[in-house]
Order: sequence, then C-alpha cells, then structure tokens
Amino acid sequence: MQKILVWDWPVRLGHWLMVGGFSLAWLTGDSETFRLVHVIAGATVLAVATFRLPWGFIGSRYARFVDFVRGPAAVREYVFSLLRLQPAHHVGHNPAGGWAIVLLLALGILTGLAGWATYSDLGGHWLEEVHETLAATMLTVVIVHIAGVISGSLLHGENLARAMVNGRKQGAPDAAIRSARPLAAAFLLAWVAAAGWWITN
Repeated sequence: MQKILVWDWPVRLGHWLMVGGFSLAWLTGDSETFRLVHVIAGATVLAVATFRLPWGFIGSRYARFVDFVRGPAAVREYVFSLLRLQPAHHVGHNPAGGWAIVLLLALGILTGLAGWATYSDLGGHWLEEVHETLAATMLTVVIVHIAGVISGSLLHGENLARAMVNGRKQGAPDAAIRSARPLAAAFLLAWVAAAGWWITN
C-alpha cells in the first residue's frame, strides 16, 4: 500500500466548487443585498452536479458510479463495520459515501432548478418553500457526509479531505488512475462560468 492517484481533477475541482457554492448559497439565502451572489453560488452547484452526472459514466475509474454505487446490503455492512470501529478500506468511495454522493448530486440539481425557477418568477411562494426544503435536506446530507469523512479519516488513519485536494489515497500501485484529466477540469470551469452567465442574464 502506498499513496496513489485516485481522484481526477474534475472530481476534486467539482467537489470544492460544490462546497464553496453551497456554503455561499446557504449564507446568502435570506439576503436581498446578496441575492445575485446567492444565485451565482446556486448556479455553481447546479452546473457542477449536472457535469458530474455524465462524468459518472465516462470519467476516470473512481469517478464512475459503477465503482462506488452499491446495494443496501453493502451499505449496511459498511455502516456496521464503522460501528465496530473496523471499516473496510476502499480505494475510491466506500458504499455509504457513494450514496451520499448520489444524494448530494440529486439534491444539488433539484435545489438549483427550484431556485432558478423562483429567481425567474416561474412559480409562486410554494416553489420558494420547495427550494428551501430541498436546501435544508441537502444541508442534512452534507452534515452526515462530513461526519462520515471525519470518522473514516480517523479509523483509516488517512486524511480524506486532503485526498480530495491532492487526489492521492492509499492503495496498490496498479490501482492508480493513469491521468488526472486536466482538460476535462478546464471544461468544467467553462461549464460553471457559462451556467452562471446564462442564469443571471
């Protein structure tokens, strides 16, 4: 076992753009002064989530849904191994973390679309309530996800947040991905910028 490249640039960049976008959107949600900031932050989350869907099929090995989306039995087994303080090590996302990713992507898209419709005056007060409920649900999933990252880091002796910065985790040399896909990361940035421009114009 050694440090190997696991997370490509689109996964890492998308992760931190969603972190920043959601945090900023949450902090400015009730502010009329920073309404445009809120909209751009929400557009960032929506753009990243919509990019991540196809990337989950054509991205590098550990970015693909087939690598980390598992059935209920696998999730249950992993959660119980956490409770026993002996979780199995996964080079990519663990089964529980995998479903957190799926939920966050789905909620990011639904919350963003509801927010865009509200901003565009396509619905009444009920749509604003839907947007706020989805955002609160997403925050709950974020908190659970963070708790999982902290517990996983402590139990595995591996800083998972740092891995999402440098892309490296513990694994066998032959399990490493071959490329960090920098061109796809550049496309992601262009996609996010285009989404922000389109929603605010």
